[in-house]
Amino acid sequence: SLSKYVAEVIKIFEEAGLNYELNPMGTVIEGEWDQIMPVIKKAHERLFELGVTRVSTLIKIDDRRDKKVRKEDKVESVRRVLREMYSQEK
Repeated sequence: SLSKYVAEVIKIFEEAGLNYELNPMGTVIEGEWDQIMPVIKKAHERLFELGVTRVSTLIKIDDRRDKKVRKEDKVESVRRVLREMYSQEK
């Protein structure tokens, strides 16, 4: 099980004060570039400190600069569209 390693990484995110959301396929984190990148590096390195011999860190960056959008806003936008779609069916 990888749960103990995921928990170690989540602990690092929490200690750094990052806004994060754990899901079955990964973890979404939010914050400014200079805040997030050192924390990702720390989490990556922590796994080696725990004796892991191979670590794969996948980083997907969504960098929007014209306005501030949080992960919750994106989800709510989809839910709003769904509500509109279902209300039109009635």
